[in-house]
Amino acid sequence: MTLQIRPVLTRRDLNAFIDLPFRLYRDAEHWVSMPRLFLKQELDRGRNPWFEHAEAEYFLAERDGRVVGRITAQVDRALHEFQGTRWGQFGWFECEDDQEAASAMIDVAAAWVRSRGCDRVVGPFSFTTNDECGLLVNGYDRPPIVLTGWHFPYYRTLLENAGLVRAMDTLMWDLHVRDRERVHPMIWKIADRVESEHGIVSRHFRKKDIREEVGRFLEVYNAAWEKNWGFVPLNEKEVRHYAKELGPMLDENWAMVSEIPETGEVVGAALSIPDYNQVLARVRNGRLLPFGWLTLLRHRKEIDRVRVFALGVKPQYQHTGVGAKLYEMHYQSAMRTPQGGGETGWILESNTAMNKAMQKMGGTVARRYRFYERLLEPGAEPSAPAKATKFTGDWVDEDSVLAHGSVAS
Repeated sequence: MTLQIRPVLTRRDLNAFIDLPFRLYRDAEHWVSMPRLFLKQELDRGRNPWFEHAEAEYFLAERDGRVVGRITAQVDRALHEFQGTRWGQFGWFECEDDQEAASAMIDVAAAWVRSRGCDRVVGPFSFTTNDECGLLVNGYDRPPIVLTGWHFPYYRTLLENAGLVRAMDTLMWDLHVRDRERVHPMIWKIADRVESEHGIVSRHFRKKDIREEVGRFLEVYNAAWEKNWGFVPLNEKEVRHYAKELGPMLDENWAMVSEIPETGEVVGAALSIPDYNQVLARVRNGRLLPFGWLTLLRHRKEIDRVRVFALGVKPQYQHTGVGAKLYEMHYQSAMRTPQGGGETGWILESNTAMNKAMQKMGGTVARRYRFYERLLEPGAEPSAPAKATKFTGDWVDEDSVLAHGSVAS
């Protein structure tokens, strides 16, 4: 049958773009999606502030008028400016087990970003490292936690046979934060010294001041993650956008900030999100109306795990043990909420310090995600792939692990 790759041009096309995974994964036990309403908002160029510094094109793969795949191609000018790269990206990739369609979609995305001066295409990003990103390559036997994806195992073959190679892997760690006995005792000792030795006080977000709290989180986030692979600082509009989207999911028990009361300076922050995927899995069609909202409200108290979305400390305070204090607060929150564990990450595979910290807290690797790339210019240097992390050897010093800049990336 004739294969055609064409851009999304109409509302009907956009609906087909959004509908495809709901059809592909209809019988997949572990797949979970955000509601269709949220997906439309993310793809809306007029509502998503990411488009103020980026552009994207959406494509459908069709065989005789039947949609068999989808992909986006995008260029983020903020990424180029901040990282000093010329990356183009692809994302929102979904496809039937159809190598010709997958290869053609990658070719079209690569040509689109090349025409805009990019020297490679990297992905999947939908649209940034703050969104659902990476391809699941290990951990298919468990459902994804909130804001992460589950993909068919054959996707890896499709992308690699389309000429993409590994650029970077990220890890999700499973932690049971009620089991303090599994944690290295040094963490508790360091946490006890943070306020007395450094005058830093850690507390939970005040929901009545959520706008100000989000601003405090932004300050830490942009400082602590600035050197990470693929990172782009969030501007105020983007933070407000994420706060609005995630607001219904926020729980004060799982949002924390560390500050110096005398000066008001914020030095660290952590944000964990109750795993609403446990509820969204009950709304398989992704539709909140007419009864989807009722399902969410009825079952949200059954959520028993969280995702540590971000935990960071400003570089100049990473010797103080603030990270250890924020870890400790997670254990305290687990004692008074239904959530007794969850997952942390994603964490770059190359972030050896944080991966060792997760191991010393009793964690185990739950899932692995992979980013791929294809070089588009002769002489372009490939991204250095992270070596497989081996958690062996001695416990490293407390400053490099317990007070490191980030858990989530």
